[in-house]
Amino acid sequence: MRKMHIWVSTLSILLASSVASATQWQINNNESQVNFISTKKVNIAEVHQFDKIAGNLAETGEFSLAIDLASVNTGIEIRDSRMKEFLFNVADFPKATITAQLSPEQITQITVGQTKPLSIDGFFELHGQKQEMTFDVLVTKVTENELLVVSSHPVILSVDDYKLTQGVEKLRELAGLPNISHAVPVSFYLTLNATN
Repeated sequence: MRKMHIWVSTLSILLASSVASATQWQINNNESQVNFISTKKVNIAEVHQFDKIAGNLAETGEFSLAIDLASVNTGIEIRDSRMKEFLFNVADFPKATITAQLSPEQITQITVGQTKPLSIDGFFELHGQKQEMTFDVLVTKVTENELLVVSSHPVILSVDDYKLTQGVEKLRELAGLPNISHAVPVSFYLTLNATN
């Protein structure tokens, strides 16, 4: 009887541990941001952002992030409208997405207050084009129910890889600029909250 009691207690602890580690994380849009930098006239750089993002990290380690391209915010309304229409073509391609697969242990092994650098292989899809890339991030477990994921350095996107060259050229013409850089640094910080 004593052995049975010990076995049941051990099983209960293991099941409780399994449930605790199997956490679903949801991106908090209000406390997250995706930024990109545009450079014009060779050395004039401006920081822009997207106001609406959504995504989650599943207990199995599957990560997804969707960026609402219509929420682009450059601080200038006419420029926002031109980007939506001529660059992103939001009517046909309303979102950009990032998908990746992590090992669940990469997250569960982080303790509260600890920051862990991770190099994550994934895919970025924009304007109907999908490219494989590596994201170097810093993951901090703020509390048991909150994660902070920050890019450790910007990801450099080439507009040529996503068939956005014509769109950039159209923006250049409309703005009367001599040039707009085809290399776009992107950075992000994401706050994720536990949902179970």
